[in-house]
Amino acid sequence: MKSRSLSILTEAAILLILSSSAFAYRQVIDLGTFGGTTSVASCINDNGVIVGYARNSSQYNRACIFDPTGQGANIDLGTFGGNESQAGIINKNGQIVGTAYDIYGRWQACLFDSTGAGANKNLGNLGGPTSSASCINNKGQIVGAARNSTDNWACLFDSTGNGVNVNLGSLGGGLSGAISINEGGKIVGSGFNASGWERAILYDPTGGGANKDLGSLGGLLSRAYSINDSDQIVGNATTSSGNRHACLFDSTGGGDNKDLGIINGYVDSFASSNNDIGQIVGNVRNSSGLSHACLFDPTGHCNNIDLNTLIDPSSGWVLEFARSINNNGWIVGYGINPSGKEHAFLLTPEPATLLLFALGGLALRRKG
Repeated sequence: MKSRSLSILTEAAILLILSSSAFAYRQVIDLGTFGGTTSVASCINDNGVIVGYARNSSQYNRACIFDPTGQGANIDLGTFGGNESQAGIINKNGQIVGTAYDIYGRWQACLFDSTGAGANKNLGNLGGPTSSASCINNKGQIVGAARNSTDNWACLFDSTGNGVNVNLGSLGGGLSGAISINEGGKIVGSGFNASGWERAILYDPTGGGANKDLGSLGGLLSRAYSINDSDQIVGNATTSSGNRHACLFDSTGGGDNKDLGIINGYVDSFASSNNDIGQIVGNVRNSSGLSHACLFDPTGHCNNIDLNTLIDPSSGWVLEFARSINNNGWIVGYGINPSGKEHAFLLTPEPATLLLFALGGLALRRKG
């Protein structure tokens, strides 16, 4: 009886989160640029530190720690002597990884100096000229992609920068990339199979090649973008009709994947981030290519929310893509600001909704 009551309670918590009119955000905070036209917020950690990239007055993208107040005190994280860089992920310890151009104009995987003083660490490659870092967990393990003499491969980087990097392979085809690593060291991303189709992968972290194809939603293609510390994996996959849908993957590789659906009026959806209590964000896209930021219903019942419905309609913003959600429910991404520029944004929940966030996470974890 107690178990049944708990089930009803947790289901109700999810419904409250997804349908309550009380679920709203404060104003959208414009995170600005370095004097250029555009910016993108890629990640927010649980301390509220936001990273991504922003254009400077010369219109070069520069890796950035954003001022979360929107007052413009953004920190340029520099490069390896080239013009551009991008920060992808920041862990709870403040370590930031991404990519930066060297003096030869080649992308290099980078562990950034978070002070902005420029003491950035080149993480090397797999014998080829280029690499990129996608994620760092709280233990300092770093994954991404690196080139050997012929192709780009998913890579577990040597965080010391001494170049003892591990090629994680693929699924029998060329090309792969690791996108996310959790605290347990589990790594996800995508790579090509022997038939030439890109598939979501749970990687063998030893590089031994025992990689697991996570399947799709009835179609041929899939990609995993994020794995949380409960081993829940999200990304997108094609359906039997060929549309891309946000997907909660079966982490066993058994194919019991959950279609997170779309929003009425849209045809495709993409899940980019999930936090440790199972909340999922990304975007939906219509047939004309219009994109709106989205909070997905993790139960797969398609009670998805366009984040634009949770902000003041008079704000002038169009939130296009939610890139990251932290464990406090704070969301960052990018959208069109009132001046018509594509800028990074921050959304923070109203205090009254924090309990709903917690209850929804409890519901999902107990059901999982």
